[in-house]
Amino acid sequence: MKIDPDASSQQIHGTHHEHVDHILHYPPSGEVPGLPRISATLYNQDLAPTKKEGRHWTGYSIFTLWANDVHSLGNYGFILSLFALGLGSWQILLALAIGAALLFILLTYSGFMGHKTGVPFPVMSRIAFGIRGAQLPAAVRGAVAIVWFGIQTYLATLVLRVMLIAIAPGLAGLDHNSFLGLSTLGWITFLFLWVVQVVIVRFGMDMIRKYEVFAGPIVLVTLVALAVWMFFKAGMSISFSTNHPLTGGAMWRSIFGGAALWVTIYGTFVLNFCDFTRAAKSRRAIVKGNVWGIPINTMLFGIIAVTMAGAQFKINGHIITSPSDIVESIPNTFLVVVASLALLVLTIAVNMMANFVAPVYALNNFFPKRLNFARASLISAIIGLVILPWNLYNNPVVIVYFLGGLGALLGPLFGIIMVDYWLIRKARINVPALYTLEDHQPYFYKGGVNPRAIIAFIPAAAIAIVFGLVPFFKDISDFSWFFGAGIAGLIYYFSSPNRNPQLEDVSGEAIAVASAH
Repeated sequence: MKIDPDASSQQIHGTHHEHVDHILHYPPSGEVPGLPRISATLYNQDLAPTKKEGRHWTGYSIFTLWANDVHSLGNYGFILSLFALGLGSWQILLALAIGAALLFILLTYSGFMGHKTGVPFPVMSRIAFGIRGAQLPAAVRGAVAIVWFGIQTYLATLVLRVMLIAIAPGLAGLDHNSFLGLSTLGWITFLFLWVVQVVIVRFGMDMIRKYEVFAGPIVLVTLVALAVWMFFKAGMSISFSTNHPLTGGAMWRSIFGGAALWVTIYGTFVLNFCDFTRAAKSRRAIVKGNVWGIPINTMLFGIIAVTMAGAQFKINGHIITSPSDIVESIPNTFLVVVASLALLVLTIAVNMMANFVAPVYALNNFFPKRLNFARASLISAIIGLVILPWNLYNNPVVIVYFLGGLGALLGPLFGIIMVDYWLIRKARINVPALYTLEDHQPYFYKGGVNPRAIIAFIPAAAIAIVFGLVPFFKDISDFSWFFGAGIAGLIYYFSSPNRNPQLEDVSGEAIAVASAH
């Protein structure tokens, strides 16, 4: 195996950098005929493909990933907003069923990519965008995740503050002042949760997997218990809609719009699901985990959400915005503490999975010679702190235009990557060539960037942003992710000079590392 000497000899052979957190990890020395020269600017232990043998993620591991993420507080807020909009219970469940069916297909094919190649999302992006052009999708995905990491941590502090004040009412006095937009109790709880997440993630992806497995059953049992409690509290019946339900065309538009938004919510995950499935034991494990975790788990989630909403509406005509509203109404301090702890376990699980992993790999991709998983996770967390996310969350303009605009970019990225992988290359990938600067290799394109991917991305992204954010297009704004993905995919496909190329399918086993995930 050839190693490109674009790192110093001390870095490769010396003593200093090899002993600092094992930052530099290279393929074993020796010549392997037919493989390209591996570049130290494109390869490290975290970016390298994982060996097939020794992968740890089973179908249950993937199921618990979804058991946590689908039941996030943000998702409950979304479903409860559909109830407030005027959709009834069966209409919400239909919207979820349509969205879950689409997501199952998209996430399964996205997951297969990770299992076959063993590479994380930034490296996967090199296939379509080029070894340098891949910085674009990695940066977009990472930026969205870092902001949401901070926001989700802040939302978790709200639950923790309720729990602490329930235990010690005197702490309420620390929750009325403000420093940089957050109270003293807010700072204490935020920093505590921030440290907890940093510690867990610094142990790597395998610790995240173990935490997800631990959290999944706790989350499901707690939320089912809350729904059952509300059902009995409402006299064992619920309101199936508000007093002003939608009907006719408006109802069907909201059903399909809700289904589309459910897919859009997971526009991040359909991109970087390979970050997790690169450690999956088999394709069967991915399918099994997705079957239980997406359609089946999503419908359970929907039943819980409509039960909570319908029960509360029957009791007093009030529409709740989150399960945490129900927790606050529990007339028993011990049960409030138990339920609050479960919601905290849930929020941390969702945050680490959805908002921590992506920026860690993105930063690794930018600085593979300087960073590893632990260092990149700390940098991501620091950025998520210094942006003062509570101020962003409390500013609707920032949420709508900044995060909405970034989110609109995810659809075009997905369309290009999937069309390139499945329709043009037909899953024939030369994995070692993803780590070389040799200009004759298939992913070098022009200076490391694929112009066709950029040409497809720019107009599709512009259209998706306009459709998603400009009020004139509000009737189709729910579908902006699909417009972006479809337009980008079509442009990329039809601009390809050869839509049935003869390509090598080369495994990455020769340069792979043992799965630590």
